[in-house]
Amino acid sequence: MTTEHQVAFFLRELETGDTWRRAAAAKGLGKLGGAEHAAVLVRAATDPAPEVREGAAVGLGRLGVPEAGAEVLPALMDDDDPRVRRQASLASLRLGLRDREVMDAYGRLLSDPDHHLRINALEGLRELGVPGDVPALVRLMGDPAYGIWGRAWAMVFEFKEDPDVEAEVVRTAQWGADAARVHAVLMLSDQHTDRLLPSLLRDLTDAASTEVRCAVAFRLARVKRPEVQDALFATLEAERDPEMAIQLLFLLGRSGDERLLDPASRWLSDERAGPSAATALGSVGGKAATRLLRALLTDSTTAARTLAAAATAYGDMGRWDAVWLLLPLLDHAAPEVYAGALRGLDAMADTEFRPWERAAVARALVARLHVAPTLVGVTERVLTGLAEALPGLRELVDRTTSPLVRTAALSLLDPHNATDAGTPHDLPLFVRHLDDVDTGVRQAAAKGIAHWVKETGTLPPDEERLRDRLTALDSDPFDYIREAAAEALRALDDCRNN
Repeated sequence: MTTEHQVAFFLRELETGDTWRRAAAAKGLGKLGGAEHAAVLVRAATDPAPEVREGAAVGLGRLGVPEAGAEVLPALMDDDDPRVRRQASLASLRLGLRDREVMDAYGRLLSDPDHHLRINALEGLRELGVPGDVPALVRLMGDPAYGIWGRAWAMVFEFKEDPDVEAEVVRTAQWGADAARVHAVLMLSDQHTDRLLPSLLRDLTDAASTEVRCAVAFRLARVKRPEVQDALFATLEAERDPEMAIQLLFLLGRSGDERLLDPASRWLSDERAGPSAATALGSVGGKAATRLLRALLTDSTTAARTLAAAATAYGDMGRWDAVWLLLPLLDHAAPEVYAGALRGLDAMADTEFRPWERAAVARALVARLHVAPTLVGVTERVLTGLAEALPGLRELVDRTTSPLVRTAALSLLDPHNATDAGTPHDLPLFVRHLDDVDTGVRQAAAKGIAHWVKETGTLPPDEERLRDRLTALDSDPFDYIREAAAEALRALDDCRNN
Protein backbone atom coordinates (compact mmCIF):
# COMPACT_ATOMS: atom_id res chain seq x y z
CA MET A 1 0.00 0.00 0.00
CA THR A 2 1.41 3.37 -1.03
CA THR A 3 1.59 6.35 1.30
CA GLU A 4 -1.36 7.97 -0.53
CA HIS A 5 -3.47 4.85 -0.02
CA GLN A 6 -2.51 4.69 3.66
CA VAL A 7 -3.42 8.34 4.20
CA ALA A 8 -6.77 7.77 2.47
CA PHE A 9 -7.35 4.75 4.68
CA PHE A 10 -6.62 6.81 7.84
CA LEU A 11 -9.02 9.53 6.70
CA ARG A 12 -11.83 6.97 6.20
CA GLU A 13 -11.11 5.37 9.56
CA LEU A 14 -11.37 8.75 11.30
CA GLU A 15 -14.86 9.11 9.84
CA THR A 16 -16.27 5.58 10.21
CA GLY A 17 -13.99 3.51 12.44
CA ASP A 18 -14.65 2.49 16.04
CA THR A 19 -12.88 4.24 18.94
CA TRP A 20 -9.61 2.34 18.78
CA ARG A 21 -9.39 2.49 14.99
CA ARG A 22 -10.04 6.25 15.02
CA ALA A 23 -7.30 6.68 17.64
CA ALA A 24 -4.84 4.61 15.58
CA ALA A 25 -5.78 6.51 12.43
CA ALA A 26 -5.08 9.87 14.09
CA LYS A 27 -1.61 8.72 15.10
CA GLY A 28 -0.93 7.24 11.68
CA LEU A 29 -2.12 10.38 9.88
CA GLY A 30 0.27 12.46 11.93
CA LYS A 31 3.14 10.21 10.84
CA LEU A 32 2.33 9.98 7.12
CA GLY A 33 0.11 12.97 6.39
CA GLY A 34 0.98 16.52 5.37
CA ALA A 35 0.09 20.01 6.46
CA GLU A 36 -3.17 19.78 4.50
CA HIS A 37 -4.38 17.15 6.99
CA ALA A 38 -3.90 19.34 10.07
CA ALA A 39 -7.55 20.40 10.07
CA VAL A 40 -8.65 16.74 10.25
CA LEU A 41 -6.56 16.20 13.38
CA VAL A 42 -7.83 19.45 14.88
CA ARG A 43 -11.38 18.08 14.49
CA ALA A 44 -10.30 14.75 15.98
CA ALA A 45 -9.06 16.65 19.04
CA THR A 46 -12.72 17.31 19.94
CA ASP A 47 -13.76 13.65 19.61
CA PRO A 48 -15.89 12.47 22.58
CA ALA A 49 -13.60 9.45 23.11
CA PRO A 50 -10.44 10.26 25.15
CA GLU A 51 -8.51 7.59 23.22
CA VAL A 52 -9.12 9.51 19.99
CA ARG A 53 -8.24 12.87 21.57
CA GLU A 54 -5.02 11.26 22.80
CA GLY A 55 -4.32 9.97 19.29
CA ALA A 56 -5.01 13.44 17.85
CA ALA A 57 -2.48 14.97 20.25
CA VAL A 58 0.13 12.40 19.20
CA GLY A 59 -0.69 12.99 15.55
CA LEU A 60 -0.39 16.77 15.81
CA GLY A 61 2.99 16.42 17.47
CA ARG A 62 4.16 14.16 14.66
CA LEU A 63 2.65 16.24 11.86
CA GLY A 64 4.80 19.23 12.77
CA VAL A 65 2.35 22.06 12.03
CA PRO A 66 2.74 24.46 15.01
CA GLU A 67 -0.27 26.59 14.04
CA ALA A 68 -2.61 23.60 14.19
CA GLY A 69 -1.11 22.48 17.48
CA ALA A 70 -1.50 25.93 19.01
CA GLU A 71 -5.20 25.82 18.10
CA VAL A 72 -6.13 22.77 20.20
CA LEU A 73 -3.21 21.50 22.32
CA PRO A 74 -3.59 24.05 25.16
CA ALA A 75 -7.18 22.87 25.62
CA LEU A 76 -6.09 19.22 25.50
CA MET A 77 -3.53 19.95 28.21
CA ASP A 78 -6.57 20.63 30.44
CA ASP A 79 -8.40 17.49 29.35
CA ASP A 80 -10.07 15.36 32.02
CA ASP A 81 -8.09 12.31 30.91
CA PRO A 82 -4.45 12.25 32.12
CA ARG A 83 -3.32 10.32 29.03
CA VAL A 84 -4.66 13.08 26.81
CA ARG A 85 -2.99 15.75 28.95
CA ARG A 86 0.29 13.87 28.82
CA GLN A 87 0.35 13.45 25.05
CA ALA A 88 -0.78 17.05 24.51
CA SER A 89 2.04 18.35 26.69
CA LEU A 90 4.57 16.18 24.84
CA ALA A 91 3.24 17.37 21.49
CA SER A 92 3.53 20.99 22.63
CA LEU A 93 7.14 20.36 23.59
CA ARG A 94 7.79 18.67 20.27
CA LEU A 95 6.28 21.55 18.31
CA GLY A 96 8.06 24.18 20.39
CA LEU A 97 4.84 26.13 21.06
CA ARG A 98 5.50 29.41 22.85
CA ASP A 99 2.26 31.38 23.00
CA ARG A 100 0.59 32.57 26.19
CA GLU A 101 -2.07 29.84 26.25
CA VAL A 102 0.62 27.15 26.21
CA MET A 103 2.59 28.87 29.00
CA ASP A 104 -0.54 29.05 31.15
CA ALA A 105 -1.37 25.42 30.42
CA TYR A 106 2.11 24.31 31.49
CA GLY A 107 1.74 26.40 34.63
CA ARG A 108 -1.49 24.58 35.51
CA LEU A 109 0.16 21.20 34.88
CA LEU A 110 2.70 21.97 37.60
CA SER A 111 -0.07 20.95 40.03
CA ASP A 112 -1.22 17.92 38.04
CA PRO A 113 -1.61 14.71 40.10
CA ASP A 114 0.22 12.76 37.36
CA HIS A 115 3.95 13.04 38.06
CA HIS A 116 4.77 12.53 34.37
CA LEU A 117 2.79 15.66 33.59
CA ARG A 118 4.54 17.65 36.30
CA ILE A 119 7.85 16.70 34.67
CA ASN A 120 6.53 17.64 31.22
CA ALA A 121 5.36 21.00 32.59
CA LEU A 122 8.76 21.73 34.12
CA GLU A 123 10.53 20.80 30.90
CA GLY A 124 8.14 22.92 28.85
CA LEU A 125 8.51 25.99 31.06
CA ARG A 126 12.26 25.58 31.09
CA GLU A 127 12.27 25.56 27.29
CA LEU A 128 10.08 28.67 27.29
CA GLY A 129 12.33 30.42 29.80
CA VAL A 130 9.52 31.31 32.21
CA PRO A 131 8.68 30.07 35.74
CA GLY A 132 4.97 29.59 35.04
CA ASP A 133 2.75 29.34 38.13
CA VAL A 134 5.30 30.53 40.70
CA PRO A 135 3.64 29.17 43.89
CA ALA A 136 3.15 25.79 42.21
CA LEU A 137 6.76 25.78 40.98
CA VAL A 138 8.19 26.51 44.42
CA ARG A 139 5.89 23.91 46.02
CA LEU A 140 7.37 21.30 43.69
CA MET A 141 10.72 21.68 45.46
CA GLY A 142 9.01 19.49 48.06
CA ASP A 143 7.81 16.84 45.61
CA PRO A 144 8.74 13.31 46.79
CA ALA A 145 10.12 12.35 43.37
CA TYR A 146 13.71 13.50 42.77
CA GLY A 147 13.06 13.83 39.04
CA ILE A 148 10.52 16.52 39.92
CA TRP A 149 11.94 18.35 42.93
CA GLY A 150 15.41 18.37 41.39
CA ARG A 151 14.09 20.01 38.22
CA ALA A 152 11.94 22.41 40.25
CA TRP A 153 14.90 23.40 42.43
CA ALA A 154 17.02 24.06 39.35
CA MET A 155 14.31 26.25 37.85
CA VAL A 156 13.72 28.19 41.06
CA PHE A 157 17.45 28.78 41.31
CA GLU A 158 17.55 29.90 37.68
CA PHE A 159 14.74 32.42 38.26
CA LYS A 160 15.74 33.44 41.80
CA GLU A 161 16.21 37.07 40.71
CA ASP A 162 12.60 37.22 39.51
CA PRO A 163 10.72 39.30 42.16
CA ASP A 164 7.75 36.90 42.23
CA VAL A 165 9.99 33.85 42.60
CA GLU A 166 12.11 35.55 45.25
CA ALA A 167 9.04 36.53 47.27
CA GLU A 168 7.59 33.01 47.03
CA VAL A 169 10.85 31.45 48.21
CA VAL A 170 10.83 33.73 51.25
CA ARG A 171 7.17 32.94 51.95
CA THR A 172 7.82 29.20 51.63
CA ALA A 173 10.86 29.42 53.92
CA GLN A 174 8.56 30.82 56.61
CA TRP A 175 5.24 29.03 56.13
CA GLY A 176 5.55 26.44 53.36
CA ALA A 177 5.06 22.69 53.62
CA ASP A 178 8.05 21.07 55.30
CA ALA A 179 9.61 19.35 52.27
CA ALA A 180 9.56 22.52 50.14
CA ARG A 181 10.46 24.64 53.14
CA VAL A 182 13.75 22.80 53.58
CA HIS A 183 14.93 23.79 50.10
CA ALA A 184 13.58 27.32 50.41
CA VAL A 185 15.47 27.89 53.68
CA LEU A 186 18.69 26.66 52.11
CA MET A 187 18.11 28.96 49.15
CA LEU A 188 17.64 32.13 51.22
CA SER A 189 20.02 34.94 50.38
CA ASP A 190 22.02 36.64 53.13
CA GLN A 191 19.72 39.65 52.85
CA HIS A 192 16.60 37.59 53.53
CA THR A 193 18.32 35.53 56.21
CA ASP A 194 19.03 38.72 58.13
CA ARG A 195 15.44 39.88 57.76
CA LEU A 196 14.04 36.52 58.85
CA LEU A 197 16.57 35.99 61.64
CA PRO A 198 14.07 36.13 64.57
CA SER A 199 11.82 33.62 62.78
CA LEU A 200 14.73 31.32 61.90
CA LEU A 201 16.04 31.35 65.46
CA ARG A 202 12.59 30.27 66.68
CA ASP A 203 12.44 27.52 64.05
CA LEU A 204 15.83 26.26 65.21
CA THR A 205 14.09 24.78 68.26
CA ASP A 206 10.35 25.03 67.60
CA ALA A 207 9.87 23.68 64.07
CA ALA A 208 8.05 20.36 64.14
CA SER A 209 10.12 18.84 61.32
CA THR A 210 13.67 17.69 62.00
CA GLU A 211 14.49 18.28 58.34
CA VAL A 212 13.41 21.92 58.61
CA ARG A 213 15.40 22.40 61.81
CA CYS A 214 18.50 20.90 60.17
CA ALA A 215 18.09 23.22 57.17
CA VAL A 216 17.67 26.24 59.46
CA ALA A 217 20.80 25.25 61.40
CA PHE A 218 22.77 24.89 58.17
CA ARG A 219 21.64 28.31 56.99
CA LEU A 220 22.31 30.00 60.35
CA ALA A 221 25.80 28.50 60.57
CA ARG A 222 26.79 30.90 57.77
CA VAL A 223 25.69 33.92 59.85
CA LYS A 224 28.81 35.17 61.60
CA ARG A 225 27.15 36.85 64.57
CA PRO A 226 27.95 35.93 68.19
CA GLU A 227 24.28 35.71 69.16
CA VAL A 228 23.58 33.27 66.32
CA GLN A 229 26.55 31.07 67.20
CA ASP A 230 25.45 31.15 70.84
CA ALA A 231 21.97 30.01 69.78
CA LEU A 232 23.43 27.09 67.81
CA PHE A 233 25.55 25.96 70.76
CA ALA A 234 22.60 26.32 73.13
CA THR A 235 20.45 24.22 70.79
CA LEU A 236 23.11 21.52 70.68
CA GLU A 237 23.37 21.55 74.46
CA ALA A 238 19.67 20.83 74.84
CA GLU A 239 19.23 18.64 71.74
CA ARG A 240 17.56 15.23 71.97
CA ASP A 241 17.11 14.39 68.28
CA PRO A 242 20.07 12.41 66.84
CA GLU A 243 19.67 13.80 63.30
CA MET A 244 19.69 17.39 64.53
CA ALA A 245 22.63 16.61 66.80
CA ILE A 246 24.57 15.22 63.82
CA GLN A 247 23.91 18.40 61.87
CA LEU A 248 24.93 20.69 64.73
CA LEU A 249 28.04 18.67 65.57
CA PHE A 250 29.07 18.83 61.92
CA LEU A 251 28.41 22.55 61.61
CA LEU A 252 30.04 23.53 64.90
CA GLY A 253 32.72 20.85 64.98
CA ARG A 254 35.18 22.80 62.88
CA SER A 255 35.09 25.70 65.35
CA GLY A 256 37.14 23.82 67.94
CA ASP A 257 35.06 25.60 70.60
CA GLU A 258 35.24 24.00 74.04
CA ARG A 259 31.47 24.31 74.35
CA LEU A 260 31.37 21.18 72.17
CA LEU A 261 32.89 18.99 74.87
CA ASP A 262 29.83 18.30 77.02
CA PRO A 263 27.24 17.72 74.26
CA ALA A 264 29.70 15.71 72.13
CA SER A 265 30.57 13.47 75.08
CA ARG A 266 26.86 12.76 75.65
CA TRP A 267 26.31 11.71 72.04
CA LEU A 268 29.32 9.37 71.82
CA SER A 269 27.22 6.35 72.81
CA ASP A 270 24.54 7.04 70.19
CA GLU A 271 24.95 4.76 67.18
CA ARG A 272 23.94 7.46 64.70
CA ALA A 273 25.45 10.60 66.22
CA GLY A 274 28.50 8.96 67.78
CA PRO A 275 30.78 9.39 64.73
CA SER A 276 29.98 13.11 64.49
CA ALA A 277 30.59 13.50 68.22
CA ALA A 278 33.99 11.80 67.98
CA THR A 279 34.99 14.02 65.05
CA ALA A 280 33.92 17.13 66.97
CA LEU A 281 36.01 16.09 69.98
CA GLY A 282 39.03 15.72 67.74
CA SER A 283 38.61 19.30 66.55
CA VAL A 284 38.42 20.58 70.15
CA GLY A 285 41.52 18.71 71.30
CA GLY A 286 42.94 19.08 74.78
CA LYS A 287 43.10 16.69 77.71
CA ALA A 288 39.38 16.05 78.08
CA ALA A 289 38.86 15.22 74.39
CA THR A 290 42.00 13.05 74.39
CA ARG A 291 40.74 11.08 77.37
CA LEU A 292 37.32 10.50 75.82
CA LEU A 293 38.69 9.42 72.44
CA ARG A 294 41.29 7.16 74.00
CA ALA A 295 38.54 5.46 75.98
CA LEU A 296 36.60 4.84 72.77
CA LEU A 297 39.64 3.38 71.01
CA THR A 298 40.30 0.90 73.79
CA ASP A 299 36.68 -0.15 74.44
CA SER A 300 35.69 -3.31 72.60
CA THR A 301 32.00 -2.31 72.74
CA THR A 302 32.44 0.93 70.78
CA ALA A 303 30.22 0.93 67.68
CA ALA A 304 32.22 0.43 64.48
CA ARG A 305 31.35 3.75 62.84
CA THR A 306 32.11 5.68 66.03
CA LEU A 307 35.36 3.75 66.45
CA ALA A 308 36.36 4.62 62.89
CA ALA A 309 35.66 8.32 63.41
CA ALA A 310 37.51 8.30 66.73
CA ALA A 311 40.54 6.66 65.09
CA THR A 312 40.69 9.32 62.38
CA ALA A 313 40.22 12.12 64.91
CA TYR A 314 42.87 10.75 67.26
CA GLY A 315 45.39 10.43 64.44
CA ASP A 316 44.61 13.97 63.38
CA MET A 317 45.37 15.14 66.93
CA GLY A 318 48.78 13.45 66.67
CA ARG A 319 48.93 12.26 70.27
CA TRP A 320 52.08 10.47 71.44
CA ASP A 321 50.33 7.09 71.65
CA ALA A 322 48.26 7.40 68.48
CA VAL A 323 50.30 4.99 66.34
CA TRP A 324 50.15 2.27 68.99
CA LEU A 325 46.39 2.68 69.40
CA LEU A 326 45.68 2.80 65.67
CA LEU A 327 47.82 -0.09 64.39
CA PRO A 328 45.78 -2.79 66.21
CA LEU A 329 42.59 -1.37 64.67
CA LEU A 330 43.89 -2.30 61.20
CA ASP A 331 42.88 -5.88 62.07
CA HIS A 332 39.34 -4.96 63.15
CA ALA A 333 36.59 -7.03 61.55
CA ALA A 334 34.66 -3.97 60.35
CA PRO A 335 36.05 -2.45 57.12
CA GLU A 336 35.10 1.06 58.22
CA VAL A 337 37.33 0.75 61.28
CA TYR A 338 40.27 -0.23 59.09
CA ALA A 339 39.55 2.82 56.94
CA GLY A 340 39.29 5.10 59.99
CA ALA A 341 42.57 3.88 61.44
CA LEU A 342 44.31 4.23 58.09
CA ARG A 343 43.04 7.79 57.70
CA GLY A 344 44.25 8.54 61.20
CA LEU A 345 47.73 7.34 60.25
CA ASP A 346 47.47 9.38 57.05
CA ALA A 347 46.86 12.51 59.13
CA MET A 348 49.93 11.70 61.21
CA ALA A 349 52.07 11.17 58.12
CA ASP A 350 51.62 14.84 57.24
CA THR A 351 53.92 15.74 60.14
CA GLU A 352 56.09 12.60 59.76
CA PHE A 353 56.27 9.66 62.09
CA ARG A 354 58.68 9.53 65.00
CA PRO A 355 61.82 7.40 64.38
CA TRP A 356 60.62 4.61 66.67
CA GLU A 357 57.23 4.46 64.91
CA ARG A 358 58.38 4.22 61.31
CA ALA A 359 59.26 0.51 61.11
CA ALA A 360 56.03 -0.59 62.79
CA VAL A 361 53.90 1.53 60.46
CA ALA A 362 55.82 0.29 57.42
CA ARG A 363 55.45 -3.39 58.32
CA ALA A 364 51.75 -3.09 59.11
CA LEU A 365 50.77 -1.20 55.97
CA VAL A 366 52.90 -3.09 53.45
CA ALA A 367 51.29 -6.30 54.69
CA ARG A 368 47.83 -4.75 54.25
CA LEU A 369 48.33 -2.83 51.01
CA HIS A 370 45.91 -5.23 49.30
CA VAL A 371 43.16 -5.10 51.94
CA ALA A 372 40.95 -2.32 50.54
CA PRO A 373 41.28 -1.46 46.82
CA THR A 374 39.62 1.93 47.31
CA LEU A 375 42.17 2.85 49.99
CA VAL A 376 45.36 1.81 48.18
CA GLY A 377 46.06 5.47 47.40
CA VAL A 378 45.75 6.43 51.08
CA THR A 379 48.06 3.60 52.12
CA GLU A 380 50.56 4.67 49.47
CA ARG A 381 50.47 8.21 50.81
CA VAL A 382 51.22 7.02 54.36
CA LEU A 383 54.12 4.85 53.19
CA THR A 384 55.69 7.52 50.98
CA GLY A 385 59.11 8.40 52.34
CA LEU A 386 59.36 5.40 54.69
CA ALA A 387 62.58 3.63 53.72
CA GLU A 388 61.63 0.95 56.25
CA ALA A 389 58.87 -0.16 53.84
CA LEU A 390 61.19 -0.81 50.89
CA PRO A 391 62.27 -4.41 51.66
CA GLY A 392 58.66 -5.55 51.98
CA LEU A 393 57.65 -3.69 48.84
CA ARG A 394 60.36 -5.42 46.80
CA GLU A 395 58.88 -8.79 47.74
CA LEU A 396 55.35 -7.56 47.06
CA VAL A 397 55.87 -6.23 43.52
CA ASP A 398 56.14 -9.62 41.83
CA ARG A 399 53.89 -11.46 44.28
CA THR A 400 50.70 -9.43 44.13
CA THR A 401 47.99 -10.11 41.57
CA SER A 402 46.45 -6.66 41.98
CA PRO A 403 47.49 -4.03 39.39
CA LEU A 404 46.60 -1.29 41.89
CA VAL A 405 48.90 -2.75 44.52
CA ARG A 406 51.65 -3.39 41.96
CA THR A 407 51.46 0.22 40.78
CA ALA A 408 51.60 1.51 44.36
CA ALA A 409 54.52 -0.74 45.25
CA LEU A 410 56.55 0.35 42.21
CA SER A 411 55.76 4.00 42.93
CA LEU A 412 56.93 3.60 46.51
CA LEU A 413 60.13 1.86 45.36
CA ASP A 414 60.81 4.86 43.14
CA PRO A 415 64.02 6.38 44.62
CA HIS A 416 62.45 9.80 44.13
CA ASN A 417 60.39 8.91 47.26
CA ALA A 418 62.78 6.88 49.43
CA THR A 419 66.10 5.06 49.21
CA ASP A 420 67.99 2.44 51.20
CA ALA A 421 70.90 0.06 50.73
CA GLY A 422 68.86 -2.03 48.29
CA THR A 423 68.01 0.85 45.96
CA PRO A 424 71.03 0.31 43.61
CA HIS A 425 69.63 -3.14 42.81
CA ASP A 426 66.01 -2.14 42.10
CA LEU A 427 66.36 -1.44 38.39
CA PRO A 428 65.40 -4.98 37.23
CA LEU A 429 62.09 -4.65 39.13
CA PHE A 430 61.15 -1.59 37.09
CA VAL A 431 62.37 -3.06 33.80
CA ARG A 432 60.37 -6.27 34.27
CA HIS A 433 57.12 -4.31 34.46
CA LEU A 434 57.55 -2.08 31.41
CA ASP A 435 55.43 -4.60 29.52
CA ASP A 436 52.74 -5.01 32.17
CA VAL A 437 49.18 -5.22 30.83
CA ASP A 438 48.08 -2.49 33.24
CA THR A 439 48.73 1.09 32.14
CA GLY A 440 49.32 2.37 35.66
CA VAL A 441 52.00 -0.25 36.25
CA ARG A 442 53.75 0.60 32.98
CA GLN A 443 53.79 4.28 33.87
CA ALA A 444 55.13 3.62 37.39
CA ALA A 445 57.85 1.38 35.95
CA ALA A 446 58.99 3.97 33.40
CA LYS A 447 59.00 6.78 35.97
CA GLY A 448 60.85 4.53 38.40
CA ILE A 449 63.59 3.97 35.81
CA ALA A 450 63.90 7.71 35.18
CA HIS A 451 64.31 8.50 38.87
CA TRP A 452 66.57 5.50 39.50
CA VAL A 453 69.04 6.73 36.86
CA LYS A 454 68.90 10.29 38.25
CA GLU A 455 69.29 9.27 41.90
CA THR A 456 72.01 6.65 41.44
CA GLY A 457 73.85 8.44 38.60
CA THR A 458 74.44 5.00 37.11
CA LEU A 459 73.92 3.70 33.60
CA PRO A 460 72.30 0.23 33.51
CA PRO A 461 74.52 -2.62 32.34
CA ASP A 462 72.30 -3.39 29.34
CA GLU A 463 71.65 0.23 28.41
CA GLU A 464 70.98 -0.27 24.70
CA ARG A 465 68.39 -2.98 25.27
CA LEU A 466 66.66 -0.78 27.85
CA ARG A 467 66.65 2.13 25.40
CA ASP A 468 65.00 -0.09 22.81
CA ARG A 469 62.26 -1.09 25.25
CA LEU A 470 61.65 2.53 26.30
CA THR A 471 61.60 3.66 22.67
CA ALA A 472 59.02 0.99 21.91
CA LEU A 473 56.70 2.73 24.38
CA ASP A 474 56.53 5.66 21.93
CA SER A 475 53.76 3.68 20.26
CA ASP A 476 51.81 3.18 23.49
CA PRO A 477 48.24 4.51 23.05
CA PHE A 478 48.38 6.44 26.34
CA ASP A 479 50.20 9.77 26.34
CA TYR A 480 51.13 9.63 30.03
CA ILE A 481 53.04 6.40 29.42
CA ARG A 482 54.79 7.90 26.41
CA GLU A 483 55.76 10.92 28.54
CA ALA A 484 57.14 8.67 31.33
CA ALA A 485 59.20 6.69 28.78
CA ALA A 486 60.53 9.92 27.27
CA GLU A 487 61.53 11.11 30.75
CA ALA A 488 63.46 7.87 31.30
CA LEU A 489 65.27 8.25 27.95
CA ARG A 490 66.23 11.85 28.83
CA ALA A 491 67.59 10.61 32.16
CA LEU A 492 69.77 8.07 30.34
CA ASP A 493 71.03 10.78 27.98
CA ASP A 494 71.81 13.15 30.85
CA CYS A 495 73.61 10.43 32.79
CA ARG A 496 75.76 9.52 29.74
CA ASN A 497 76.59 13.16 29.01
CA ASN A 498 77.63 13.80 32.59
